[in-house]
Amino acid sequence: MNESEIRQIVEKQRAYFYTGATLPLDGRIRALKKLRTYIQEHEAELNEAIRKDLGKSAYESFMCETGLVLTEITYMLKHVRSFAREKTVYTPLAQFHSRSFVKPSPYGVTLIMSPWNYPFLLTIDPLADAIAAGNTAVVKPSAYSPNTSRAIQSMIHECFDEEYVAVVTGGRAENTCLLNEHFDYIFFTGSQAVGKDVMAHAAQHLTPVTLELGGKSPCIVEKSADLKLAARRIVFGKYLNCGQTCVAPDYIYCDRTVREQLVQEIKKQIQQQFGSEPLTNENYGKIINEKHFDRITGLIDPKKVVHGGNSDRDTLKIEPTVMDHVTFDDTVMQEEIFGPVLPVLTYDSLDDAIRKINSMQHPLALYIFTSDRAAAKKVTAHCGFGGGCINDTIIHLATSEMGFGGFGESGMGSYHGREGFRTFSHYKSIVDKKTWLDLPMRYQPYRKFNEKLLHIFLR
Repeated sequence: MNESEIRQIVEKQRAYFYTGATLPLDGRIRALKKLRTYIQEHEAELNEAIRKDLGKSAYESFMCETGLVLTEITYMLKHVRSFAREKTVYTPLAQFHSRSFVKPSPYGVTLIMSPWNYPFLLTIDPLADAIAAGNTAVVKPSAYSPNTSRAIQSMIHECFDEEYVAVVTGGRAENTCLLNEHFDYIFFTGSQAVGKDVMAHAAQHLTPVTLELGGKSPCIVEKSADLKLAARRIVFGKYLNCGQTCVAPDYIYCDRTVREQLVQEIKKQIQQQFGSEPLTNENYGKIINEKHFDRITGLIDPKKVVHGGNSDRDTLKIEPTVMDHVTFDDTVMQEEIFGPVLPVLTYDSLDDAIRKINSMQHPLALYIFTSDRAAAKKVTAHCGFGGGCINDTIIHLATSEMGFGGFGESGMGSYHGREGFRTFSHYKSIVDKKTWLDLPMRYQPYRKFNEKLLHIFLR
């Protein structure tokens, strides 16, 4: 799609938005129901598209993509009327007699740019929020997941007119054309490097943005942790989607006294969950493309591998790999891994670990395994991170009751549930002033008596 065609879509959506067609709640609900019905009826096709791109099983695709999208849509259908309701707030005495209220309003024409690692979830989840809030949307799925992008394009084309929701496919050229357009809101999920570019383009039009990025999310294992349970849950979170998850534990940071036992438990769990030959396990995914395969295998130091380490370039699979005796100077610790490689580092005191984590870029997620509630409270209070879990991994993003997002280098803004509705809404502050009374104190000429009244009202 060229620049002219993209501009026509944006102009068409803006004209449609200004007709007020997206404002009625009944229309938003019909749109969400249409989307939900399509997903339910075409679940097998959608899962197959995801499998072709990432090797995910139908079970994992439903658990982590289509099922979560259905949950978000259902949540929005249940709550959208209350979310969209005007809220009356306190009116100060100086504004007597008035009604003050906050009115949620859609931004207008929104752009949703999604990544390849969860190509369906991270496209349709924010789209559901945008529709619920009353916006139009231009959706740009990733070129790296072409099968899912085509499936999304077919779905959107069948469910919506282009003036309401449109899909633009392609690569960098199309991204650039989109970012040169004037949108009312931009929602981007992806890397820090591209996120900076998105923000720079948005600044040209002073367009507000939500950036869902990533980073090196630490997994602290404190000495009081249940190591068997910790290993089981860490292995699940780390190697889900072959490690290509923005909130996956990037590395383990454990108390030196439990390192050896923890590593042994992790090795056992990899064997239990993925078998003795993970490269032939049909339920274990693959790396998205050769570029990322080569990048990830380049991070593996064979001298520090204590489990896994093998790979197959033909199938783009890399074994669940554990590297021990890793330091923060090693190559694997210089960038977000975004693959099935788990470095293990140690600390001597929890305070040292907190200081080290805070000296690094703010991660999107942080996990701590501990039986010591004081230790959990200390870490969650003193470390900067987007969100996370105590004694688990990943699952904090799988709820519509909490916002999900990062801060600093891991992003800005959040979504899911009410927070998703808020993200795609501007809240207008309005005072409805009655006409039957007009207090004279604010008008000139100013008088001493009015000044005394003003002091009373404004204290």
